[in-house]
Amino acid sequence: MPRKNIKKVLPSLFIITILLVTGGILEYLERPVYWPGFLAMIFFYGVIFFIGTYAAGMKTEESETSVMLAGRSLPLFVAVFTMSATWVGGGYINGAAEYTNSSGLVWVQAPWGYAMSLIIGGLFFARKMRRMGFRTMLDPIQQRYGKKVSALLTLPAISGELFWTSAILTALGTTFGTVLGMDFTPAIIISACIAIAYTALGGLWAVAFTDVFQMILLLIGLGLVIPFALEKVGGWDTAWSQFKLNHGEMSNLFPPLDGWKKEKWGHTYWYWWDTALLLIFGGIPWQVYFQRVLASKNEKVAMQLSIIAGFICLLAAIPAMMIGVIGNVVTWTDFGVNPPEEAALTLPYVVRYLTNPVVATIGLGAIAAAVMSSVDSSILSASSLFSWNLYRPLLKPDVSSKNLSKIIKRVIWITGISATLIALQVKSVYALWTLCSDFVYSILFSQLVCALFDKKANRYGAVAGLLVSVVLRFGGGDPTLGIPAFLPYPMMEEGISMFPFRTLAMISSLITIMIVSRLTQKISPPLALKKMDN
Repeated sequence: MPRKNIKKVLPSLFIITILLVTGGILEYLERPVYWPGFLAMIFFYGVIFFIGTYAAGMKTEESETSVMLAGRSLPLFVAVFTMSATWVGGGYINGAAEYTNSSGLVWVQAPWGYAMSLIIGGLFFARKMRRMGFRTMLDPIQQRYGKKVSALLTLPAISGELFWTSAILTALGTTFGTVLGMDFTPAIIISACIAIAYTALGGLWAVAFTDVFQMILLLIGLGLVIPFALEKVGGWDTAWSQFKLNHGEMSNLFPPLDGWKKEKWGHTYWYWWDTALLLIFGGIPWQVYFQRVLASKNEKVAMQLSIIAGFICLLAAIPAMMIGVIGNVVTWTDFGVNPPEEAALTLPYVVRYLTNPVVATIGLGAIAAAVMSSVDSSILSASSLFSWNLYRPLLKPDVSSKNLSKIIKRVIWITGISATLIALQVKSVYALWTLCSDFVYSILFSQLVCALFDKKANRYGAVAGLLVSVVLRFGGGDPTLGIPAFLPYPMMEEGISMFPFRTLAMISSLITIMIVSRLTQKISPPLALKKMDN
């Protein structure tokens, strides 16, 4: 084998060796490991790492554009796969199965909500963003409102990416613990380190090409699990009939149009719509989304990849929801196991106990692939925002392109480690995952809309809108973060407001930006957007 090819294989062999040693240590510590699944995980991770390091060699230059945007040369096929794989992550499939089981299909809003966000983003945002040659989602905000306001708005954007990464890693930890008998902590740490390593080496090229492999593996893996699991519950017709009996009206995908009149829904009806709008419009202002839009060859490809990915994401959720239905109707004691302690374990339980070892192993690879495809993307996105929109404009405006690419790679490690530490403390997969869109919906969506489409928007309006959105959003409290409500919103149930205060915060922020900007035109003339170099 030529020396050049040997160098490409060595990193993957190193990763495989580390994983084998980890398995041996766990066995020595008398923590039983399911070795067939563990060896399969080693193989999957070795392949993923090899693809990532191989793609790293595709960079034509060492610059921030190459690391962040793959030199703006992603072809449509690869771009569609990396966009789809980024959204269809561990939280996506685990959360869909979890909520289908515990709450019924009506509360599985994220798959179709995020699919709608990709389609709307492609129709109204992607073309303009790519045409202007921006490098990050916050570039139009920085041009319109200035460096300091942009830096302020970078914080919720980065926080959203961190929380999302943490939620995804948590999904992986619970899955590995169930399927492999592997401890939660080492599963998260190993997976995070691998994703961080190849992302730092290859940037978006590595992320994109590993996403193609991961998305194909995900679709095959979950597709194989379904028929085996259905056989154990008497087929789809039997499972669906029992599921409808268990959940009744909640087994429908949408609530009744007059839900607010019905006793079972009441105030919850408005909470459902608040969450639905949050997912649809809160799924747009993400750097992880615009990174792929801005890396496409031209604005036409940017629009096409977003719309196509929206439909793929919707289709990819169907197997996860079917697994949720199966997990709801199966009698676990018939298979010699106790029911899962929490609904979040629905997917790994079905994969492990309702399929044979071979299919379970492939299913595990599918889940691992889904997690890795989102983790690497969000880590790169958060690092790009920090380096391009915080470090460069505020600390070192004259930094060279080559040095900035080195900064991004260092920040990738810092971001990845931070997200991993957060993941080790996370309890709920779906709650934290949804909270990510909550932040960007309430705070960032209105800012991005005005920066892109309102020529009179200025920094005074942006700051006023930010204050309004923060007060109105956090005034409703947040049980996930332990923040109590301090504004007297109506429709309180068990200490939680069913009033759509998130949508109120977003709309109020949008109106505030427009009004205040127009009242302060003389003291703060609006800044025009400028096309950036590709």
